[in-house]
Formats: sequence, C-alpha cells, structure tokens
Amino acid sequence: MKTRPTNAGTSILLLFMMILPLIVLMIGCTRFLEEKSDLKLATPETLEDNQALLDQVQTVIANTSSSGEVSSDDFYLTDADYKGLLSEEDKRLYSWQPDHVSVTGDNDWQYCYKAIYTANSVLFNIETYHIPGADNIKGQALAIRAARYLDAAQIWCLVYNPATASTDLGLPLRLDPDMNIPSVRASVQQTYSQILGDLHQALPLLPIKQIAATRPSKIAVLGLLARTYLWMGNYPKALENALEALTLNNSLMDYNMLNPSDAYPIKEMNVEVLFSTTINLSSPITPSRAKVPLPLYQSYGDNDLRKSIFFKTNTAGEILYRGNYTGRTAKLTGIAIDELYLIAAECYARAGDIALSMKTLNELLITRWKTGTFIPFSVSSKEEALALVLKERRKELMYRGLRWPDIKRLNRDGSNIILSRSINGQMYTLLPNDLRYAIAIPEDVIALTGMPQNKR
Repeated sequence: MKTRPTNAGTSILLLFMMILPLIVLMIGCTRFLEEKSDLKLATPETLEDNQALLDQVQTVIANTSSSGEVSSDDFYLTDADYKGLLSEEDKRLYSWQPDHVSVTGDNDWQYCYKAIYTANSVLFNIETYHIPGADNIKGQALAIRAARYLDAAQIWCLVYNPATASTDLGLPLRLDPDMNIPSVRASVQQTYSQILGDLHQALPLLPIKQIAATRPSKIAVLGLLARTYLWMGNYPKALENALEALTLNNSLMDYNMLNPSDAYPIKEMNVEVLFSTTINLSSPITPSRAKVPLPLYQSYGDNDLRKSIFFKTNTAGEILYRGNYTGRTAKLTGIAIDELYLIAAECYARAGDIALSMKTLNELLITRWKTGTFIPFSVSSKEEALALVLKERRKELMYRGLRWPDIKRLNRDGSNIILSRSINGQMYTLLPNDLRYAIAIPEDVIALTGMPQNKR
C-alpha cells in the first residue's frame, strides 16, 4: 500500500514541482523539451496540489505568444522605436525576416511548452495516482493544453487549409511529461485534431463558471471551440459553439459606465472576460513604443466610446493603445464575450442570414457608443454584412492576439491583405499566404531536436 506523505512532505514536494519549470526555463527552451526527468522525485497526489500547479499564473496562463502580435498590422514603430529595440531578433521579427526571429532561451516557444508540460504533469498525476473527484482539474488541464497548442499553431504553422492540412508541418504534440520522448512534428491536421479532442474531452468535465477567470470553464471551452473552428474555416461549427456559450452568458459592459480619465479604463476580470490569459509583452509592443496607425484610429466614429477608452495621445501626437481587458499593461488573449458576439455575427453573415448577423452586431455595438447616438447598422447583402462585421471585429479586438491569425485565415479565403512596413527608408512587404506566415521555430530548438524548420 502506498504511504501518503505528511502535510509537510506534501508541501515540500509541491514546492519542488512548482519550481521545476523555472529550473527548466533557466537551462533553455530546447533542453526543456529534451531534458531527462524523473517524475518519481516529486508527484503531487492530491486535488489541492494539482490545482496549485495549474494556478501558477506566470507559468500557465501568462506569456502567451507575442510573435503574431508583433508581426501584425495593428501597430507600427517609428525609426527611433525600431532602433531602440532590445535585440536583433526583435528587429528581424518586426520586418518579417525568414529566420532568427526568437531570442534564445527567452521566447514564445519556451513559454508555450512550459505551460504544456505543467498541464501534462497534472493529467499524468490524475491518471497514475487515481485521484478521486478530479474531473474539474482534469478539464482545466485539457483546456489549458488545447489553448496553448491553438495559440502556438497560429505562430509556427501555416493557416489551416483542408486541402493541405494533412501534409503541412504542424507542432510537436507532447502529451506526456516524460522529457525523454523525442520531439517530432505532427501535421497541421493532427495538431488541430488534438486541440479539438482536448477541448471536447474537457467540456463535460468543467463547471459552467469557475471561481476565477484564470481557470478555464465550460463557457470558456465553448469559446475556444468557436475560435478554433473559426480559424479552421468551419463556420457552422464556430457559430454553434459561440451561440451555446452565449446562451450561458451574454453579459456585456456598457462603455458609458467607464471612466476615460483612468489610465486603463477597462478593469481586470470585468464581466466579459471568460478565460484570462495574457500575452508575453515583448519589446516591440510595449505600451510606449507601439503606435496605432492613424487610419485605424480614425475608423472609430466620434460617438464611438472605444475611441476614447482604447486610445490616448502622447506628447508627440502619436496614438497609443490602452484598451487592455486587464486593467493594466498586460494584454488579454483569452476568451471574452465580445469576441463571441463577433464570431456569431460573422458566421451568420457567411451563412447569408443578414438579419441575425446585424442583430448580433448591433447588440454589441450599442454598448460601445455614447448613449442615444448609436444608429443600428443595416445592410442589403451578404457581402456588405461580412465586410462590416470584419471591420468591427478588427476595431473591437485590437491587441488580443487575434489579428495575425485573422489575416492568415482571411487571406486563405481570398481577402488579399498585403502587409507593409517602412523602416529607415526601406519598404518591407508580406504578401498573402507567404510561407513566412509560419514564423521560424527558434533555431536552437531545431538544432537539438532535429525537427524540420518551417519552409521558406
């Protein structure tokens, strides 16, 4: 019979398990993926211990990928901003270079797989030690792993294309905490199948609402499913999951109740946040450095309160973004209710249901405009409805980690979005469906694992 450790012993084991990812972090991303590990050294066997592992904010839900945000068109850098970037890799990422775009030992890949390792460890503990009453924690671990893989797929994989997904390079799907298992890249199809499988498995295990938005709930998983299907181009399934989530919670903030004089008018854990993950705030997108393109700022109407809530002007007259759904500099990348409204509105438009598309969009926008000034949008064609929803999607969801995958999927569908940046008098361009939309995997990972690098 197994002897249960004393409370003191359990605390020591838990402490070791919680600092293990930090030790791994210090020895580098690729060694993190390949380093030998003996799980017998420290294995939390209680619900409380495993929940504590998932509640490590900096390890599990913070530091989602920033590479896509840096590569997107929601901001620009002045030449002085560009010169002041902390690393050559940041400069190369900003200008869409084909390789060497990640700082060794401190990058999105490392943060991603550290979170996945934690989720895998919890799933291993639950299965191996037959921990009773662990459905909620198991569901959380599955949802966290899926969310991290979904985030990673937008950075290091080409857009999901049904015609090529079975042969396009996907992610190494690490599903076990044993670090002796080699890293092998799956296909894009296998990657998305794993994400969907984890989310569907998590769904019945979770409560509708958790005690905190830092823990994934049933509604959050429905939102993640809607987001996944949207990016895959499966719009009927995206609509189905968005609507199911909205039947459970459709609360929206009234922006008329926010104070534009606050440094960050939108507060942390507001009623719209369903799952709170935040982006790795890398050097190019720090609040004082990243500038909002003037045409994007001017696309907001004068009575659209987002114009005063989301933005501020610096002493040079440049536009800066401050509409974070976190009440601070961190930027939300998790699921929020406004995104679900926009997914539903888009999918209705794509299905040709113009009336429901506009009804859904207007229900969101009336909460964003000055009281008594909003005139509901009305269109006469499917194409007009879709164009309007996509325009409002971009305006509503800035700096939420969504623009880069949106550009990828919209270009797959024929939108022909061309990105361009001027740096020190030289123009850089990223054409639709360019191979560089799958950002280069860190070179040290490739060197030590032997995995193939993304094609160029």
